[in-house]
Amino acid sequence: MARKYFGTDGIRGRANAKITADLAMKVGQAAGLLFQRGEYRHRVVIGKDTRLSGYMIEYAMVAGFTSVGMDVLLLGPTPTPAVAMLTRSMRADLGVMISASHNLYEDNGIKLFGPDGFKLSDEIEANIEALIDDDLADRLAKSPQLGRAKRIDDVAARYIEYAKRTLPRDVSFDGLRVVIDCANGAAYKVAPEALWELGAEVIKIGVEPDGVNINQDVGSTAPETLAQKVREMRADVGVALDGDADRMIIVDEKGHVIDGDQILAVVAESWQADGRLAKPGIVATVMSNLGLERRLAESGLVLERTAVGDRYVLERMVEKGFNVGGEQSGHIILTDHSTTGDGLVAAMQVLAVVNKQGKPVSEVCRRFEPLPQVLRNVRFKSGRPLEDEAVLKTIAAATARLGDHGRLVVRPSGTESVIRVMAEADDRALVDALVDDVCAAVAKSAA
Repeated sequence: MARKYFGTDGIRGRANAKITADLAMKVGQAAGLLFQRGEYRHRVVIGKDTRLSGYMIEYAMVAGFTSVGMDVLLLGPTPTPAVAMLTRSMRADLGVMISASHNLYEDNGIKLFGPDGFKLSDEIEANIEALIDDDLADRLAKSPQLGRAKRIDDVAARYIEYAKRTLPRDVSFDGLRVVIDCANGAAYKVAPEALWELGAEVIKIGVEPDGVNINQDVGSTAPETLAQKVREMRADVGVALDGDADRMIIVDEKGHVIDGDQILAVVAESWQADGRLAKPGIVATVMSNLGLERRLAESGLVLERTAVGDRYVLERMVEKGFNVGGEQSGHIILTDHSTTGDGLVAAMQVLAVVNKQGKPVSEVCRRFEPLPQVLRNVRFKSGRPLEDEAVLKTIAAATARLGDHGRLVVRPSGTESVIRVMAEADDRALVDALVDDVCAAVAKSAA
């Protein structure tokens, strides 16, 4: 059943249009009521990125949580993985991250974490949705039971220390010149500081947030800025985070982008060599390149595929016992260390491999040649294009033509009215032709 508020990664939309103060307050009340599970004093931690609308949403959620009797601990601008970590370490009943991740400042969103630091299940989100639309007047706290709110001052130091402890104590980044692009987002203080404390020479960009410049021509979705800076400064490596720092990409010393698939191969093969892989394989989504799957197979590792969304990757990892997973976009999940994607921690794992091997990043991180992959979006206004008979026949014909030599993935977006069509194969001309055919069929159905 289609959900009214939650998408594949929490609630997200245009700030003060879809994501209003009223909605934020109701989410706080609904989630607060759902996570009160005893007679003790309940608490919630709230972090945010650097968007201007974060103030509005933050205080609205404080009103919602305190109105149902929950105490609120405000973290300020904080990476998403720090919120997940602090939810656990501060023994909170709930964690909230106010962010729209890699989107521009006009959007914002609300991500929720349970007391274990994991994102909420579809079932729990559905229960919250039902409460949002209920009249909760009779369930609000009485005056003596209203919650309190306070700010936590040492969040940055706590997260930096946590991130550093994911590496052995003898690991140092001495001799590495690193450009770090923080997307003018949540990690603009902590990421450069952590890398500097580990010995790297750090060059910072995207560290001057003003409320409206988050992800604007910087960050993991705009790697050109980082690539230019790496070449200009003759750096050894560049790291670009997104607005809430739960994902990242690498740029090598030549200015070439290393995506999440290559990073997964680096981590998987390094951990395999060190005996750290919990299972002989990793988890990724249907969007990961077939080249990654083939490379892992050469090393005796399997690639488990899931639906798109880091939450689904994590669910499969927990279900099957894998400890490495992620997405092509740069969400890298290492469950030995975190309960969600952590861009800084993932980058530190890669830098540790680079330093250990003593080779250029272009050699260390270019593990396979990606197959030609084409992704196109078809926007539609209404209806269900993927249930149209003509569309289904076109998809079946394209799949048959690819056979065992490629893949076709056609799926609806979880955040907008778009059908995403992706194909990959050794033959680029065939890929282009098949994607054109499917897109044309979808567009005709949606007209």
